[in-house]
Amino acid sequence: MNGDLARLHALDSERMHLSRAAAALRWDQETYLPPLGVEDRAEQLAVVEGLAHEKLINPEIGELLDRLGFEPDTAANGAAGSGPGAAAANAGAAIDGAANAGAAALAGPDLPALERDFVRVLGRDYRRAVQLPPDFVRECARTEGLSQAAWADARKNSDFAAFAPHLERLIVLARQKAEYWGWGGPAASGGGPNSAYDGLLDFHEPGLGAERIAALFGPLRKRLSALLAKIAAAPPPEDAFLHRRYDVRRQGAFCREVLAGLGFDRRRARLDRSAHPFTTTLGFNDVRITTRYQETDPLPGLFSVIHEGGHAFYELSLDPALRSSCLAEGVSMGIHESQSRLWENVIGRSRAFWRGWFPRFKTYFASPLKGVDVEQFYRAVNRVFPSPVRVEADEVSYSLHVILRFELEQRLFDGTLTVRELPEAWNAAMKDSLGIEPKDDAEGVLQDVHWSMGAFGYFPSYVLGNLYGLQFWEKLREAVPDTGAALEKRDYDAVHTWLREKIQCFGRRLSPGELLLGVTGKELSADPFVRYLEEKYTDLYGI
Repeated sequence: MNGDLARLHALDSERMHLSRAAAALRWDQETYLPPLGVEDRAEQLAVVEGLAHEKLINPEIGELLDRLGFEPDTAANGAAGSGPGAAAANAGAAIDGAANAGAAALAGPDLPALERDFVRVLGRDYRRAVQLPPDFVRECARTEGLSQAAWADARKNSDFAAFAPHLERLIVLARQKAEYWGWGGPAASGGGPNSAYDGLLDFHEPGLGAERIAALFGPLRKRLSALLAKIAAAPPPEDAFLHRRYDVRRQGAFCREVLAGLGFDRRRARLDRSAHPFTTTLGFNDVRITTRYQETDPLPGLFSVIHEGGHAFYELSLDPALRSSCLAEGVSMGIHESQSRLWENVIGRSRAFWRGWFPRFKTYFASPLKGVDVEQFYRAVNRVFPSPVRVEADEVSYSLHVILRFELEQRLFDGTLTVRELPEAWNAAMKDSLGIEPKDDAEGVLQDVHWSMGAFGYFPSYVLGNLYGLQFWEKLREAVPDTGAALEKRDYDAVHTWLREKIQCFGRRLSPGELLLGVTGKELSADPFVRYLEEKYTDLYGI
């Protein structure tokens, strides 16, 4: 058994290293690749990702999994995750055999707990991968590489028609991928349960399909709209000083200082610039984040840095025992977003945070902030003013952006909306949800990079991250009641420790549902998130 485990770890490690190499190529494409290098890069990605896929579907892995007692979870329909089980009982503490006994049905019960989790997760990855033909994997990588470059040019020129053929092809490939995994097909062509879109959602957020997400998002939309209406009737805080000139180099310097203060280890991570902020992991000690800056508003660049920093803290807090294995990743995109949005909004937009950082910020920008005190700045930072651009949206309206994208994706995959109709549908939905219309396609349908990457089903993760994050935050505040005072002192150690020990260190050892239930004792709910917003903005706006 030890020999089989060692061999399985070796094979998995080779595949992980190839996947990280592909991530390095993608990071370079988004940051430093010369414009004419796109076609070569697409071919390089096709080769490297094809090799990584071939490593994962190696028949030897299947044989080793069989010998180690892996049994496919036939109820999961190709899904990568499972619902809450016995592991949830002790999530947030060291996982031992008793805590993870519920996984024994999917991996050898005689294995140590960590190895059982490894076999279970790798087995699911293997089962999903063997359903994808290698030529199809290479075609997806090649198409996504070309599509991302086409999107960047289309966004620059506000020309959706130039990107549309790429998007159409990506949707075809995404539907085929889900069908290979066992989702969709003629029986589910209407977009109901077990649809292709459910399969794509499950890839990013195991265990949650369109029906469950819609059940969360529908009531949330009504509650957010009601809160927005109350806020709109109140006088807004003054924020003209945020729209003066803020030197981009100084913004970069302040962002680096904040990152360092938050605990960003530059020996293990780095910050660069790109067309769209993102985080990628190239190794256990190599995490890359990016941002973009606006000269007439210092907040988008800063908050995207804090947001991506939250993703990086998750990746850099994984248990070293998981290194170079399939377990060394976040459990889901929703859980990952819970960490980034918690740092960006709950911490980064708090009064306590700015009481600690505003004096330093003012030394960088004394002229535009002349006469502005910390309370004025805090109120301006949290002004609710619906924006056409998601990454610049306030906390209250942000989730409406994501719900809009979720509903449009559903229509794209159930056949009730074509790609060519998408800009008009986008603008109409924006008008209906937020009362605003984008001035052009760059500000509208082309603003996000995700679809050009083939990341369909990803967008709901942002709202799910808000919901997960506030459930976690309520528990953190119970455990660390003096959090506010620590934030004012720019002391983040207790926050990092709690998040690392309760959430981040486990990687993929627990499913999202198990992790949430183990930490909070409750199923996923929008109540803590809405409660947080109502308390915060009632105070800010006096409503």
